[in-house]
Amino acid sequence: MKQLFKPTLVAVAVLAMMGCQENKQEAEQAPATKLETPAQKQAYAIGSSMGGYLSKTLEEQKNYGFELDKELIILGLTESLADKSQLTQEEVEQTLMAFEQEVRAKQEEMAKADAEKNLTEGQAFMAENAKVEGVEVTESGLQYQVLTEGEGEKPAATDTVKVHYKGTLINGEEFDSSYSRGEPIEFPLNRVIKGWTEGVQLMSVGSKYKFVIPADLAYGANGTGPIPANSTLVFEVELLDIVKPEAAAESEK
Repeated sequence: MKQLFKPTLVAVAVLAMMGCQENKQEAEQAPATKLETPAQKQAYAIGSSMGGYLSKTLEEQKNYGFELDKELIILGLTESLADKSQLTQEEVEQTLMAFEQEVRAKQEEMAKADAEKNLTEGQAFMAENAKVEGVEVTESGLQYQVLTEGEGEKPAATDTVKVHYKGTLINGEEFDSSYSRGEPIEFPLNRVIKGWTEGVQLMSVGSKYKFVIPADLAYGANGTGPIPANSTLVFEVELLDIVKPEAAAESEK
């Protein structure tokens, strides 16, 4: 469906926006269109969906430095509807393909710049954090600070652990938290990021540690979800328990 509508979506969205802006006074005086029949609602819903999608797309393209001439978009739409397009179908497809490649190249360029920036800022943050009293640095580069020291046993990499945690970026933005969800989480320690696997093994049950994890021990150059590429991550972790094999197997089920 998206591919089918893609070539005309920009025109439809902009036509709607331009029409609203340029003819606002006329629209206010004209009687409102009533959506009474299923066919009327279907037609309107298609236009609404396309307009919303295209409005978002145009805004995203602006972020990459591309701002399309709205008057030309409208012209392309109206002339195509009248079967008077100035471009052949082949030219339309070639132009759109070239434009898509331009946008993609710009996206990759900006993503690379952001990743390099994140790496540099993360290294600077860790250099300062290493000076904080109580912060220890392991051979791998993982930084940890004991907030509360427990007296229980320490897990092995192959154990399943039960923890409460909060994860933030170095700017303090929270991207994940079991506290926010209202319940702790259980997972095998050897199936998470390297910084967690190494760090949680340092903890005794009942402990709470703060970890600063460099990008190469976290999600690296790819990032994931709300975590940008090359992000240094900050976690506060409470080790609540080491889950026994039988309980761990039941939990995985």
